[in-house]
Amino acid sequence: MKVGNKADLIKVIDTSTKELHQKIDMHRYLMAAILEKRVSENSLNNILLPNSKRELQLREALRDTIEILEETRKAFKSKRLEELRKKLTDVLIES
Repeated sequence: MKVGNKADLIKVIDTSTKELHQKIDMHRYLMAAILEKRVSENSLNNILLPNSKRELQLREALRDTIEILEETRKAFKSKRLEELRKKLTDVLIES
């Protein structure tokens, strides 16, 4: 298997790392919700087994938004952004 140049390899690693971070963040949110008893078994199945392409796109957009809010929370220190992040997380978990 031929490997491209270093820049291509770094780009692939960056993409893979970003995807792993998103999955880790989702796992953290799910575990927190489960521990706080905010998720029923049906809700958990809906989170783990989305039904449609549109739903997948919406979930991905929510995950990206939550991730950006999480990354920037220390820079902005806004209660409103924190509340928005938590609300979006709850919506993603409950949907």
